[in-house]
Amino acid sequence: MAYMTPGVYVEEIAALPPSVAEVSTAIPAFIGTTAKGRAETVEVAQISSVLEYQERFGRASATEFTANADDSIAPAPLAPGKALWYAINLYFRNGGGRCYVVSVDAEAAELDAARFMAGLDALDLEDEPTLIVMPQAVSLAQADYDALNQEALKRCAKLQDRFALLDVKDGDVGKFRTGVLVDNLSYGAAYHPYLDTALVHVFDETTVTVKTAGADSKLSVIKSTDTQRYNRIKKNLSTQRVTLPPSAAMAGVYARVDRERGVWKAPANVGVMSVVGPAKRISFEQQAALNVDPDTGKSINALRDFPGRGTLVWGARTLAGNDNEWRYVPVRRLFIMVEESAKKATAFAVFEPNDATTWLKVKGMLESYLYGLWENGALQGATPEAAYYVSVGLGRTMRPQDVLEGRMIVEIGIAAVRPAEFIILRFSHMVATA
Repeated sequence: MAYMTPGVYVEEIAALPPSVAEVSTAIPAFIGTTAKGRAETVEVAQISSVLEYQERFGRASATEFTANADDSIAPAPLAPGKALWYAINLYFRNGGGRCYVVSVDAEAAELDAARFMAGLDALDLEDEPTLIVMPQAVSLAQADYDALNQEALKRCAKLQDRFALLDVKDGDVGKFRTGVLVDNLSYGAAYHPYLDTALVHVFDETTVTVKTAGADSKLSVIKSTDTQRYNRIKKNLSTQRVTLPPSAAMAGVYARVDRERGVWKAPANVGVMSVVGPAKRISFEQQAALNVDPDTGKSINALRDFPGRGTLVWGARTLAGNDNEWRYVPVRRLFIMVEESAKKATAFAVFEPNDATTWLKVKGMLESYLYGLWENGALQGATPEAAYYVSVGLGRTMRPQDVLEGRMIVEIGIAAVRPAEFIILRFSHMVATA
């Protein structure tokens, strides 16, 4: 400031460095077909509730049922195109919050892998989503599903700000592991088996066929002619529950755990809500083969039913199950959060003087952020020095040539907390001495 006129001038000196605004960690993007979807058009929207979803994309159309002569209901599988509405319901019931929906086609259309790829393309343009979820994709052909999973993992690794939640198609673990290549495995996790949910099929009385001795009728017709039978059939229809892949429920679990504990807490040993149980029971021995695979190293997390405890998520490994650095989901997601938060917070330094003053600001800002994480239990170490470090400066991270070429290099090291996956209790027989 140039002082031209006599007087008193006040100058404020910034004593504190800029702060790091932490990015969101559990904002899923659901890619799939919707009731109001349009062919050849990808629509991306944010929603915060099932009601918002229905207003924007419509409710799933009714499942067509047949009531047999004994009033039992003939099983009706959920049409693949209708699954997203139920998946969104399950997500919110498990603690999910604001999310993105990427509508790639109408629900009546045959699922097309190319449309899902177009959804991934559209999602690349959105900065906020941190999870990719594609529950309907399990209905694609195996080769198409494998290619889509590969592409999702590739996009996550390229952008370095998101994580993929994958399902094991039809419960075939062998085909899933064969179909997923060895690249970018730390940017995704797979869950198995499917879940028998507490959600009931949407049905329309005008489309429910009722078997009779004469000509078949519709449920809406017998409402006035045979009230007793109408009520029995309605009661049986209310027990027709939906089975879904687990990725949507897991997105809700991730959001709930992040909100209540933090991204560094493993999304495991927590209950899955609004489910009757896993569609397939998994034993201790069977999970051992899922958790650790010596041939491919691709870990798959199990959802298991425990007496008195309900259905629990019983695994927190990325697909890179044999990788010592990126084996665990919370470690990978913590690094994603820290990297993205630091990247956005240090943007102020672009085109600032590449000198000690700027370096000190950046170093102080990042150290303050990491100290807060350490205080919250996100980092290991009895002291801050043991938990993290930030290094920047000539002779440390940069050479004079780096400064001349406009590069400011900051090195950050953090000791992530790893989950206690195996609790080992050792007992010895103590012989009485008196």
